[in-house]
Amino acid sequence: MAMDIQRPASVARQKKMRQIAFAVVGVLVVGLVSVVLARLQPAAPTVDRATVWIDTVKRGDMLRQVRGLGTLVPVDEARRQIPAVSQGQVERIVLRPGAVVEPDSIILELSDQQLQQQLSDAEQQLRGAEADYAGLEARLQTDRLTQRGVAAAVEADYQQAQLEREVNEDLAKDGLVSSLVARQSTVRAESLATRHKLEQQRVQVSEESVEAQLRAQRARIDQMRSLYNLRRSQVDQLRVRAGMHGVLEQVSVAVGQQVAPGTNLARVADPTRLKAELRIAETQARDLTIGQMAQVDTRNGIIPGRVSRIDPAAQAGTVTVDIELTGDLPRGARPDLSVDGTIELERLDNVLNVGRPAFGQEQSTVGLFRLDPQTGEAMRVQVQLGRSSVNTIEIMTGLAEGDQVVLSDMSAWDAFDRVRLR
Repeated sequence: MAMDIQRPASVARQKKMRQIAFAVVGVLVVGLVSVVLARLQPAAPTVDRATVWIDTVKRGDMLRQVRGLGTLVPVDEARRQIPAVSQGQVERIVLRPGAVVEPDSIILELSDQQLQQQLSDAEQQLRGAEADYAGLEARLQTDRLTQRGVAAAVEADYQQAQLEREVNEDLAKDGLVSSLVARQSTVRAESLATRHKLEQQRVQVSEESVEAQLRAQRARIDQMRSLYNLRRSQVDQLRVRAGMHGVLEQVSVAVGQQVAPGTNLARVADPTRLKAELRIAETQARDLTIGQMAQVDTRNGIIPGRVSRIDPAAQAGTVTVDIELTGDLPRGARPDLSVDGTIELERLDNVLNVGRPAFGQEQSTVGLFRLDPQTGEAMRVQVQLGRSSVNTIEIMTGLAEGDQVVLSDMSAWDAFDRVRLR
């Protein structure tokens, strides 16, 4: 029986063909796998659900508020800085901060030897002016009496001459006296009438002169008395008084210290008349207006109030807002107490809203992770935000009612558009 014997060249060619076929198949498999892998999405990172804040989008009324920290301070007319009226040295501090004071309560005592000397000099000048007035008044009274005496004597002579003239005129008609005697009586009476008139005018001028001199001296006395009262008031003010009911907040000087006029010595405030000064972020202050309602949390009670003043300038990124307190102060409320205040801006009706995300200001667009309840994954979506409040913000587009979104800081996963929550 004849057998076919395979030649070595044919075997080698078949082996080479199989190797080529295997290589082609390998390349095709590798290419196919690469295409499949390229089309696969990267695996979503896993985030612990307990570490993120998730909120649900709601539709309803939304109360817009702004919040700020601040302190309780006395209203403007309930706090008083006490300045030094004159130069002096602090001799004694009578009361310390925290003491309850009345208007006449003495806080501290100053001394000023120069002022004491000025008071003594002013008193001596006043006493001298009063003595000069008394001497002038006595002298003028004497002169006035003398002038009146002269006028009275002239008036008596005039009255007698007038009587003699009338008698002689009657006797002359009967021929009992000569016409010369009658004429002499008439001339003498007319002369005394003129002198009497002059003396009356002299008395009047003298009276006016006396009054003018006394007025001038009284004016000098008044001037001296005013100076004396001023010096006495300045000396009295060396005993520094509170000037109002309240509590002594601060004593700004020490015993032995020299103070100049105008130096603040102490501060007194009425602790029952307080207002809140809140510091609102300047980015949230544009919608504030006078009269808006507010609430001030003292950590020991909440006090209602209203906006009474808005500082026109911002400092360190905040705007100072004064809140007039309309409710009773809780126990423990005192000046400089730290408080937390909330101001009501407006109430929005029937709007989509959600809790404020960690990042994203009002009227801006941000990327938020929206949860898919089917897969347990959260996909990044672009959300347009509207008006904001303290804890909530309005949703304009990008979310629907009932959607759940992650509000925590997700910046660590900025490179991913989806995450898996477990």
